[in-house]
Amino acid sequence: MRARLVFVHGIGGTRDPDRELAAWTGALATGMQGAGHSQAARELLAGGLAECVFAHYADLFGSGQAQGGAGADDTGDAEAEILSELLVAWVDGLAEEHADGGGGDDEWDRRTLDHARAQAAPRAQEQGSLEVVRRALNVATTLMALKPWGAAARWVTPKLMVSHLTQVARYLARAEADAQGAGLDRRIRARVAEAIGDGPAVVVAHSLGTIVALESLHELTAPAPLFVTLGSPIAMRTVVWPRLSPRPPSAPGTVAQWLNFWDRDDIIAVRPRLERDVRANPAGVVPVSRRVDSDGTWVHSAEKYLAQPAVAGPVAEALSRPAFGPGGGGAG
Repeated sequence: MRARLVFVHGIGGTRDPDRELAAWTGALATGMQGAGHSQAARELLAGGLAECVFAHYADLFGSGQAQGGAGADDTGDAEAEILSELLVAWVDGLAEEHADGGGGDDEWDRRTLDHARAQAAPRAQEQGSLEVVRRALNVATTLMALKPWGAAARWVTPKLMVSHLTQVARYLARAEADAQGAGLDRRIRARVAEAIGDGPAVVVAHSLGTIVALESLHELTAPAPLFVTLGSPIAMRTVVWPRLSPRPPSAPGTVAQWLNFWDRDDIIAVRPRLERDVRANPAGVVPVSRRVDSDGTWVHSAEKYLAQPAVAGPVAEALSRPAFGPGGGGAG
């Protein structure tokens, strides 16, 4: 059976699926070359290594959110509550990372994080979702003063960052039903399920897409020789963890290998501890987290992760195995 490679995007604005597929494939090919899999990289670009599919769902967030602008101002009460919890978890995760030696100017960063933590704390007299959004904007503005993320303002503004976090909140709220009663999260997972299909698939997911892909794989029977998560917020234990489905979180039964990659300078995805918390599937598979270090100031992009040899190498190996099936991955 021909290999299928499924990309699942994360937070962000309007996307051109064809252009994104080309960009993600190109970045992955670069990483494959760096990992010593030049032949696989050439075959990938020529369309021979795998059938590549880009699972697109950004349009389901609606025009306001899709543009990454003022859509956050329309946040409902349920989403606002989750957004509020995300703020606290986000700052706490960054503070923990800083305490573990990930900071730049220690004293400056400590003061900045203390200020951000105070801003993130819910207000007793806070009225309505707009006040939560304003609080989120204040936190994001403060965090942009941290090194090395201040220079990332060229790629992301506080307003855009809050809009992106709101997408996570909207997915986890399990609301916004359509005319048929299907919630936003179900409609997003349906797109991913369609992309994965019935046959074996290597699934590579980024950011919010890691949550979507994890839940989708639990609902499907198609074997996944390799599941790769990049810049994932799954490890936000106080806000994402309790809202994952199914509970308690576990590796999907169809997954033969799960590799989770994180970058210390990724301001969106704090340091993961998935091995500690995710239960093994019946085959004993648990996520294995590996750190990568990308160049530049905005390292959360999927292309930055995909161009890493540590990420692309295992993908090339999984797609090149003669027996492309549920037992082909191994848990190493």
